[in-house]
Amino acid sequence: MKTHTQLAIRFFATLLFSTLVLVFPNSPAADSFDDGFQGYKAGDYKKALELFKPLAEQGDAIAQYNLGLMYDNGRGVPQDYAEAMKWYRKAAEQGHPSSQNNLGLMYDNGRGVPQDYAEAMKWYRKAAEQGFAKSQYNLGFMYSKGQGVPQDYVQAHKWFNLSASRSQGKDHEEAVYNRDVIEKKMMPAQVAEAQKLAREWKPKLNKSP
Repeated sequence: MKTHTQLAIRFFATLLFSTLVLVFPNSPAADSFDDGFQGYKAGDYKKALELFKPLAEQGDAIAQYNLGLMYDNGRGVPQDYAEAMKWYRKAAEQGHPSSQNNLGLMYDNGRGVPQDYAEAMKWYRKAAEQGFAKSQYNLGFMYSKGQGVPQDYVQAHKWFNLSASRSQGKDHEEAVYNRDVIEKKMMPAQVAEAQKLAREWKPKLNKSP
């Protein structure tokens, strides 16, 4: 079974450019973004950086997120966690859930900042409340271990359950596994409460830090 730290490593290594080229349909920015994406796929990180950075500096959250990933992973630039944090934060403050999750991971793992579980929880929660499955998993893990919050199996079960309902493949399996492990430590009334909370949960837009 993989921990949320191991999942973080895999998540950082998976660049989600494929869904991002639709952000600027029929516009010069769309062309720049697509060219950046194609450059990245071809291993031309210099070209990707040249195209993403102006968009990021203009305030585009998705370009900021991708720039953060490039600094985080040292693709086309020297690996620089502080610079990755800077761009993740800019996008996260605009409500971009992947950036909020990655910012949480940086605090969770002490990458570029001192380890701070409370701050990690803050950013995981923002993304999780928007329905971002990876953050819902991470939030469940934090509640299950009492990291950044008091240990709470009801909340852990709820968030693992929500993550499982929105995940596929290994991510789904891991969320189900952790939910079931937690469930064995709970009283039937607690399980019922957690299931009720999951059923009643509704996503919400979260734009502010």
